[in-house]
Amino acid sequence: MIPTSFPAKEEIARLTAGMLIEIGAIDFNAKEPFTHASGKQAPTYVDCRKLISFPRIRATLMDFLSVTIMREAGFEAFDNIAGGETAGIPFSAMVAERLALPMTYVRKKPKGYGRNARIEGVMTEGQRVLLVEDLTTDGGSKLSFVDAIRDTGATCNATAVIFYYGIFEGVEKTLGDHGVQLISLCTWWDVLAEAKARNAFDAETLETVEAYLRDPAGWKPA
Repeated sequence: MIPTSFPAKEEIARLTAGMLIEIGAIDFNAKEPFTHASGKQAPTYVDCRKLISFPRIRATLMDFLSVTIMREAGFEAFDNIAGGETAGIPFSAMVAERLALPMTYVRKKPKGYGRNARIEGVMTEGQRVLLVEDLTTDGGSKLSFVDAIRDTGATCNATAVIFYYGIFEGVEKTLGDHGVQLISLCTWWDVLAEAKARNAFDAETLETVEAYLRDPAGWKPA
């Protein structure tokens, strides 16, 4: 059940950023940058999977995500909540529980045997489906999940994530052109602001992170 009183969007973003920092889901390293799935290096890393191990924070963020979905998409906008394999599965289950809706999940690719399905659970033609994931970077992986949902005859015009990078150009346009609204709780800019407020990292590291966030395509390790 969702409480009826919630902070404003800006406060939700600040609190979410603080919780991610508190549990060590945020890592900044200016001297030994991380290599992301794209192959590019960055002084930033976020691991939203850690949230599942912290019940109080997990529950609070799922409340935040559920109320943000209702505020931005509508209180009766969806018939089914789908999680993207694998990180989106636990969060979609918790959001579905709060919104009292069926839950399904979408495989990255057909499993290769049996029904060779990409959709697990019951998703029917005409259902309005919300895709839930842990985060989005450039939005690319969301389009594959959305297309798999639409192949069932259901509709999918929104995706909700805990964390949105918010530093790459054209992400919301790419999703919008595909008919998908992006709903999120916080971005790297929210995390940087909260990290500064908490003195969570040394000044040199924060300066390096800010330089990366301002120009992720052009940033290179010192």
